[in-house]
Amino acid sequence: MSERLVIATRGSELALWQARHVKARLEAVSPGIDVQLEIIKTSGDKILDVPLAKVGGKGLFVKEIEQALVDKTSDLAVHSMKDVPAELAPGLCLCAVSTREVPWDALCTRDGATLDTLKQGAKVGTSSMRRQSQLLAARPDLQIALLRGNVPTRIKKLDAGEYDAIVLAAAGLHRLGMADRITQLLPMDVSIPAVAQGVLAIEIREGDSRVEHLVRAAIHDEPTYAKMLAERAFLAKMGGSCQTPLAAHAIDHEGGLRLVGMCGMPDGTRILRAEVIGSTAAAPQLGVELADALLKQGAAEILAATKI
Repeated sequence: MSERLVIATRGSELALWQARHVKARLEAVSPGIDVQLEIIKTSGDKILDVPLAKVGGKGLFVKEIEQALVDKTSDLAVHSMKDVPAELAPGLCLCAVSTREVPWDALCTRDGATLDTLKQGAKVGTSSMRRQSQLLAARPDLQIALLRGNVPTRIKKLDAGEYDAIVLAAAGLHRLGMADRITQLLPMDVSIPAVAQGVLAIEIREGDSRVEHLVRAAIHDEPTYAKMLAERAFLAKMGGSCQTPLAAHAIDHEGGLRLVGMCGMPDGTRILRAEVIGSTAAAPQLGVELADALLKQGAAEILAATKI
């Protein structure tokens, strides 16, 4: 009798790509395994007309999927790591992460305009306070407008002329075979990516050693995991959510890690940046050090001012 695993996933094209990618990896390393998908429509998928920050944040994409794990109707969940809250539901844990896809933010336009050449007062679509803050810091004249929906829907809205430009995660466009829609990858000195952007995370029930063993053999990447630990430790120390413009990104640096981060006002009028360097083994501590560096610059005032 073959071993059976059920993956809980959202039903968007990108979420299904991610779940099928993990399914294929599991089947490749464990021949004969029976992997099924359980598609769950989350609150984040249902509420499309208001900013996420006002209705519970990115956790709205996760909580119903986590419930499937708690209820034992699914064995594992596949998430975009940037959507996973700093605190997981009790009894659950992250057991593996994928190698990181292209981590940068991508500007998409119809006419090839870049951030520098967008017309004065251009209407730019995003649902991210982090992106809004950094875009307005670079171009205060831009009109930032709410953009929700899955990736193909957002591209259709751009093509229909509802926006002059939109900003998406390059990782999602690459995974969906839509990298040709990227006009410009925004460099880190313009837009630091979201914590763990481009990383897939596998969540399971704590103590489920059978599933953990199968998943880690199929997809886990330890160097990416260290970077993710640093970035998420920063987020946890800052107490951040999607209503707060926060960003952190770790890169390899001379055998260790360089962790860069920011905290900013939503209107881009005040942006704080810092970076720390240290050993990979001390990745979580690096995240704490980065948070402390920004707090010393006055990030607590920004956090208080942006708290809903």
